[in-house]
Amino acid sequence: MGSNVESAFDWTRKSVLVTGAGGFIGSHLVERLVERSAHVRAFVRYNARGDQGWLEDTPAHLRREIDVFAGDVSEYHSLRRAMQGIEVVFHLAALIGIPYSYASPAAYVRTNVVGTLNALQAACDMGVAKFVHTSTSEVYGTARYVPIDESHPLQAQSPYSATKIGADALAYSFHCAFGLPVAIIRPFNTYGPRQSLRAVIPTILCQILDRRAVHLGARHPTRDFTYVSDTISGFLAVAESPAAVGEVVNVGSGAEITIGALAGLIAELVGCEAPVELEDSRLRPPASEVERLWANTAKAQELLGWRPVYELRAGLLKTIDWFREHRSAYAANGGEYHV
Repeated sequence: MGSNVESAFDWTRKSVLVTGAGGFIGSHLVERLVERSAHVRAFVRYNARGDQGWLEDTPAHLRREIDVFAGDVSEYHSLRRAMQGIEVVFHLAALIGIPYSYASPAAYVRTNVVGTLNALQAACDMGVAKFVHTSTSEVYGTARYVPIDESHPLQAQSPYSATKIGADALAYSFHCAFGLPVAIIRPFNTYGPRQSLRAVIPTILCQILDRRAVHLGARHPTRDFTYVSDTISGFLAVAESPAAVGEVVNVGSGAEITIGALAGLIAELVGCEAPVELEDSRLRPPASEVERLWANTAKAQELLGWRPVYELRAGLLKTIDWFREHRSAYAANGGEYHV
């Protein structure tokens, strides 16, 4: 394992907005910021039930310190109101399920492109001091060379990745054209507690815990899996560093594993043999499948002093423990992919 350099940056009383705060990564980021004594406004998507996503699982002593704001990133004035008095914005709100992007690409444009435009415009109008935009390794498409650095060509192999490429370009343009202090973080395949069944590790794990065969799509593609705690440290490092403004920074583990080998490793760690079976419905269209992702994190190390702490086995063990404790909530869905 490596180690993240402890930053001298003081988050105490910093006013921070996190969009997508009720999601997997967003909820972890909110909690880390509250632990650092920041004043956090958590932007969650409005719904009639008042559901705040994973923030509802936040420990009570942290939750009472969070200012929850319900709105919609596709509506500019909602974001403008949320950014009143805010110094730092972490923009995570996005539609992320790749299979659903084949069915409803317009929804991805509304949230990922128009929503990002609204957030950037509001940040400009409200004089935000730092805007951290969340990209994704999916924008690289199938690796042309490995490990993938930030200069790798961008390839829109799904409507989801196309909208994220567009959002990234908008973020960079607002830095160049309007002087907005934008930094772009590009995480590689984050995993850990709270991740939904739209992701491969939870769906493998839930099927194994249920003592069933593991149904997968393509088993040969590789991914760079990064434990959520390391991803969150990357977000903070990007926000804290003046050198990150105007830059794109990869955050990944710096290792790759095939999906098939991943399933075998999870079965080994759980202590349960589970045959892996191909399921055609899980396959992406051939030209849309991203065959290989493997992060080059040299820039993050040199620019920010950031490096991952968790090797895959260690992160998976923590993830397995959490899913065992919360198994009932996932078992009802049968370990099936959600789009």
